[in-house]
Amino acid sequence: MCSNRMRPAKICIIGASGKLGQYMVGHALERGYEVVGVCRERSVGKLAAFADRITIVPGRTNDPEVIRAAVAGCDGVLTVLVPWGVQQYSSGTAQAVLDHAEPDARLVFSCGWHITRDGKDRYSWRFTTTVRIVSLLARLVRAVEIDDQVEACRRIFASDRRWTVVRGSDLEEGESQGLPVWSRHVGDPILKSNLTRRVDFALFMVEALTDDTLVREAPAIVGRLSPSALVRAGDGPSPEAGTTQ
Repeated sequence: MCSNRMRPAKICIIGASGKLGQYMVGHALERGYEVVGVCRERSVGKLAAFADRITIVPGRTNDPEVIRAAVAGCDGVLTVLVPWGVQQYSSGTAQAVLDHAEPDARLVFSCGWHITRDGKDRYSWRFTTTVRIVSLLARLVRAVEIDDQVEACRRIFASDRRWTVVRGSDLEEGESQGLPVWSRHVGDPILKSNLTRRVDFALFMVEALTDDTLVREAPAIVGRLSPSALVRAGDGPSPEAGTTQ
């Protein structure tokens, strides 16, 4: 990934205590960033391994005042859009970041492939059926609100901020395979494997902070050593991160 701007000195990671968030904290610290992490009060203990190296702001991530305090003075903000509950958690979090991040801050958000920016994504019947079933069941038990994540991204896409929405495939644990490859649209053959290491999803998020080619893009990513990525690369060396049209 190319870097076209000076690297941010201070960043905020919203949703830092989750698996993806903890990987982002690790990548950011390795790169010398000053890190502020936001998580719910009951999850602060999950950040114990980083407690002496980051500033932790406890609170709900859709609380505007919590976000206002956390993002103050930050050059970049990484946000995990989690569709918890039925209280507009994702859209509230996204709106708080859009409202309170520094004017020139680089904003990078995470979500799943089900988010579409321009309606040109091509989903398999299995994928769309799974999303519908999960959305219905989650709504019935009031656990997850997929539609609110869609609303969150609608607000981001409408913003004139310097945003990127990273759309992740299915995730697995394991050692890093390097920076994932990406395409503008789900349905591109390079994405067919639909699998990315969670540590590499986090890596893509952190690297996006300094890549101006991703400003106002919604890249759909897949592991760079996944079969579909290797096929596109002609079974040669692992492909470079980049886009296909």
